[in-house]
Amino acid sequence: MRALYREHAGPLLAYVLRLVAGDRQRAEDVVQETLIRAWKNAGQLNRATGSVRPWLVTVARRIVIDGHRSRQARPQEVDPSPLEVIPAEDEIDKALWLMTLSDALEDLTPAHREVLVETYFKGRTVNEAAQTLGIPSGTVRSRVFYALRSMKLALEERGVTA
Repeated sequence: MRALYREHAGPLLAYVLRLVAGDRQRAEDVVQETLIRAWKNAGQLNRATGSVRPWLVTVARRIVIDGHRSRQARPQEVDPSPLEVIPAEDEIDKALWLMTLSDALEDLTPAHREVLVETYFKGRTVNEAAQTLGIPSGTVRSRVFYALRSMKLALEERGVTA
């Protein structure tokens, strides 16, 4: 193994440096991995006739290609520290607001609650809500008006102000 290193490590490093655009650390890692694979396949290399350099060059080239492909398949990792200074949205306030809103909706009559759900929460127009509920659109408008007034009172009773 020492003889293999002495004879081939220098030329192999020069070759790999060209493949990795001069990144010496990466080139040294590739040469090291190549020589480890040569050591693991020493039995096959001893039976081979001629120089082992073509085998080493092929293995090194494949290691570089595999490394390039794996970096392309996985996005580059970034430092998460800038994200730590961004304040997170407070989910507790949102949860409390939804609980209060849901509780206030329970105070409404079923007719008022269903028109608010159809128009505000499901985003339907007055005509679409009327068609869904099977009532005239004028009735939907009237119920929405009175439902909003009742909802405002129910929210004020719970301490919610505009």
